Amino acid sequence: MSQSLPPEDAQHGGGISEDRVLVRNTYGENLIGVLSKTGCRKLVILCHGFRASKEDRIMVNLSAALTVHGVSSFRFDFSGNGESEGPFQFGNYRKEAEDLHTVVQYLSKEGYEIIAIVGHSKGGDVVLLYASMNRDVEAIINLSGRFALQDGLEERLGKNYMERVKSDGYVDVKNIKDVTDESLMDRLNTDMKAAALSIDNKCRVLTVHGSEDEVIPVKDAFEFSKLIPNHKLHIVDGANHCYTGHQAELASIVVEFIKSIQDEGACAPRDN
Repeated sequence: MSQSLPPEDAQHGGGISEDRVLVRNTYGENLIGVLSKTGCRKLVILCHGFRASKEDRIMVNLSAALTVHGVSSFRFDFSGNGESEGPFQFGNYRKEAEDLHTVVQYLSKEGYEIIAIVGHSKGGDVVLLYASMNRDVEAIINLSGRFALQDGLEERLGKNYMERVKSDGYVDVKNIKDVTDESLMDRLNTDMKAAALSIDNKCRVLTVHGSEDEVIPVKDAFEFSKLIPNHKLHIVDGANHCYTGHQAELASIVVEFIKSIQDEGACAPRDN
């Protein structure tokens, strides 16, 4: 089930419009997204990271950059995040990949040709998982995704987190909500090495990572590069996890990669 939400529609100059769209996932939860329409049926899906939303600066800036080049985009909130329904969970990697699958199916039925899916941070892992399980998108862009999901937990959850979650059934973490045993194991049991090795060699994958990423070390990008068969790696010198001060450079990298995979029927760039 899906429907447009007309009261929140926004109209822009040059024939560009934005529609708020509701897509119901397989759990009966409503996912809310923004469809930026240029008149071109070629479309890129944008996926946010952990505790972020479709209004994350990276998502909004990439949508704007794609619009300039005549490419439509859809950015949405995963279940339990932003405006979308459902409980927030610390893990949920595969459920978010299922959310993404629902979105892909909806947009395809609406007549869009999905030329790429982009994900930042946790969203980068989700789009790679999606590509490992599906063969319906020709290009994936992983922005600063984590390779070793067992890493980074002590910094986020505190020392002895495993003992505490086994004893109490959850870990109470400030600004994250309760991290349950189930959600923690969801993350620990998500094998990004296996996912990387399962991506079809016809799927083109770009990994972008900041050299000064303070959340996920740049070495993770090189691990993906070793395993994914049809892979390109781009390290942004000096960039942190959120690409502060490097947003324009990031947008340029993403747009150039997407332009490189389009055929002669690509939509023309729009006049500024």
